[in-house]
Amino acid sequence: MTGTPLRVGLIGYGLAGSVFHAPLIAATDGLVLDTVVTSNPERQEQARAEFPDVRVAATPDELFERAGELDLIVIASPNKTHVPLATAALKAGLPVVVDKPISGTAAEARELAALADERGVLLSVFQNRRWDNDFLTLRKLLGDGALGDVWRFESRFERWRPQPKGGWRESGDPAEIGGLLYDLGSHVVDQAITLFGPVTEVYAEAVVRRDGAETDDDTFLALTHANGVRSHLYVSATTAQLGPRFRVLGSRAGFVKYGLDPQEAALRDGARPGTGAAWGVEEESLWGRLGAGESPVTGGGTAVETMPGDYPAYYAAVAAAVRGTGPNPVTALEAAETLDVLEAARRSARDKVTVTL
Repeated sequence: MTGTPLRVGLIGYGLAGSVFHAPLIAATDGLVLDTVVTSNPERQEQARAEFPDVRVAATPDELFERAGELDLIVIASPNKTHVPLATAALKAGLPVVVDKPISGTAAEARELAALADERGVLLSVFQNRRWDNDFLTLRKLLGDGALGDVWRFESRFERWRPQPKGGWRESGDPAEIGGLLYDLGSHVVDQAITLFGPVTEVYAEAVVRRDGAETDDDTFLALTHANGVRSHLYVSATTAQLGPRFRVLGSRAGFVKYGLDPQEAALRDGARPGTGAAWGVEEESLWGRLGAGESPVTGGGTAVETMPGDYPAYYAAVAAAVRGTGPNPVTALEAAETLDVLEAARRSARDKVTVTL
């Protein structure tokens, strides 16, 4: 199959499917978006308008009936459907990408990982924030030893949305797996573990602040890593003044970075990777600062050029993994480790205790 594009079936064409997955799949050499699954007539027309050659199916069953015509299934549907759809795809012998969180529990993630191993097919999780510009830059700084021994990692994924938007992401029904802890928390916890390794203790505070909100919209996690690093993670929809995306303090220096990676905004605006303009590059005024003894706000430290963000690298790695020429970029067992922390955080916030893993 070296010269033949892998045919991809995409289940779900809401925010995740239409903004992230479909454009990134279409921009990846060796992949072709074959089929989009959505029962919504408007989204069906949207998919056809954006990808004239794509086939459209109304249900996942229609897709699985043609399993032999496909090489990869991508699941970008609501969280509660991730486990049953991934199970069906794996049992059909198809490699699978699942948007985060892969499941509601770590146990389910490990069961899916075992099923994928049994069937001998790829199961990968779309943790795209590992390819954010700020994360890539921080990872390079850590690799270079620029901060010395890291003592504290602060990460914020904050928004100002004083009015709930509704929908399943903000539903209080536990079956929906909604709330910020599992939505944005999946990103910041995955990043912390990727940078600093296993977590031994979890403390969390989860609050419902907005009138009419049904689930957590302002959440804080304090993690203790096995190597002694402390991670302080904030996810919020109720932050009127946004803090730094990263503030990392070490024995030699600290690094502070404001602003979100530009790739999501670019994708929402219709920009596409590989169409001419530089991808994932941000302006110099947003570069982070590295230094010691003075606030970056008053000019302390040295500006550090931000590495370009690279969401396309995830699907390029998936294509290689399906072909057997590269590793799985994000495994289900890695996702399970993140879910261990999220489950502990939910218990900590509920029972007002620190949870030992």
